[in-house]
Amino acid sequence: MTETVVAKAFGGPEVLEVIDERLPEPGPGEVVVEFRAIGVNPVEYKQYGGFFGADDADLPLHLGSEGAGVITAVGTDAIGPRGPLAVGDEVVVYRGTGTYAAAAVEPARAVLPKPGALGWEEAGGLLLTGATAWDAVTTTRVAERDTVLVHGAVGGVGLLAVQLAKLRGATVIGTAREANHEYLRELGAIPVPYGDGLLERVRALAPDGVDVAIDTVGTDEAVDVSLALVGDRSRIVTIAAFARAGGDGFTAIGGGDPDSARVRDEARGPLLDLAAEGRITNVVARTYPLARAAQAHRDLQAPHPIGKFILVP
Repeated sequence: MTETVVAKAFGGPEVLEVIDERLPEPGPGEVVVEFRAIGVNPVEYKQYGGFFGADDADLPLHLGSEGAGVITAVGTDAIGPRGPLAVGDEVVVYRGTGTYAAAAVEPARAVLPKPGALGWEEAGGLLLTGATAWDAVTTTRVAERDTVLVHGAVGGVGLLAVQLAKLRGATVIGTAREANHEYLRELGAIPVPYGDGLLERVRALAPDGVDVAIDTVGTDEAVDVSLALVGDRSRIVTIAAFARAGGDGFTAIGGGDPDSARVRDEARGPLLDLAAEGRITNVVARTYPLARAAQAHRDLQAPHPIGKFILVP
């Protein structure tokens, strides 16, 4: 038996429960991972909140797609993206299934070796936001000497997008509350407060224009400012404003798109390498025991410190 967090109904964080479930043996192409750290992400509260539909036939919902831990059992042909997997391997999981658990059966294709230089918590929360940011930077073709505007620059995806764009040689302007401006400066970005007058403030910071806009928040302000500043709409991307993207002719990534899935899978190894080398940083804001997953979700939906929330079984 293993402790697992599930949503037994659709609603708010109060629907989350910790239950004991039988852990099956891994089948072909599967491994059992005993988790040490599990990333918490907004997509999970959207899932049980009914954002993707609310069919009771899908209940109980098993949450989580990323984490880090130790392999305790392997099925036949357990070969991950970086080679064969074995009992005792320290690994990172993404895109897995049901990772809100003390242990879970995961597809080998979602399991990569954890670099020794990365701690459990940093590794366990890196790949979902990191791969999303990688997808955004890749899709918009960020290159040296570009000026990139990142909306929501201190969110989970925004922080990694800032760092990845800087690694490509771009100048980065990031929107954030003023309390977070100093941290953006430490990353080498130019901070700007969002809200009324954002368009004029960005134009003053980038008199030669903005080449790329990456929207991680989905507000009309972010979309309208991006459309006003970036001439080539193929270089505007959103991870949230799907309706606006369809209507205004720019790109939305994620949402089950197979091209996004391929890019994000390809990003996993390089992201782990960059983090191990200290070239990108995944900030951990808070940790919670598995039994307090509901509280972690409440806190994630309120103003909170910079960085990822992590569950620790």
